[in-house]
Amino acid sequence: MTRKIFAEGLGTAFLLATVVGSGIMAAKLAGGNTAIALLGNTIPTGAILVVLISIFGPVSGAHFNPLVTLAALLNRQMTAKKAAGYIAAQFIGALLGVIIAHAMFDLPLLQASTTPRSGGAQWLAEVVASFGLLTVIFLSIRNAPQHVAMNVGLYITAAYWFTASTSFANPAVTLARSFSDTFAGIRPEDILGFVLAQLTGAALALTVDRWVWNSR
Repeated sequence: MTRKIFAEGLGTAFLLATVVGSGIMAAKLAGGNTAIALLGNTIPTGAILVVLISIFGPVSGAHFNPLVTLAALLNRQMTAKKAAGYIAAQFIGALLGVIIAHAMFDLPLLQASTTPRSGGAQWLAEVVASFGLLTVIFLSIRNAPQHVAMNVGLYITAAYWFTASTSFANPAVTLARSFSDTFAGIRPEDILGFVLAQLTGAALALTVDRWVWNSR
């Protein structure tokens, strides 16, 4: 159990270090071109997800996301105690990843983000992003388990661009990014709307998955 929880924390830390670090680097090199900066943030994020899920999957299942852990709990695939350990590790690991990214670029370790991300369109985007992510995970595990890592990485790469919110789809990621006043940040006051939308998307994905599976 300890090994699995540690793997969840370490993997989530690497994920956030990549998301925030690549955002900082992309913004520096893009010369004010937001599209190029977003592309520079997207590619590393999708790539690191493939790597992290591939290497940590056999250890912990590579959730790195409270939505995934909650779905596993509701599907009776793990105990409440184990789920609590996973979720705590994800939140702690996410914050550590942000701190490490800031340290690598010689920035203040913790910052309050000033990037606004709010409104109906943003919340709908997070519902769609979270619904899509969970659906990709559910169906990949069921129909193509050997491709879970690649499918998740490719989905997030695409969702960065087709969702208005750039697809956070992860409460731990959302909270951690509020401590980074960089390209990847989100204002603290916008966290609640994003998390509620993410939970809604996950609940819809779980409902649809159960209905489709039970209909077979």
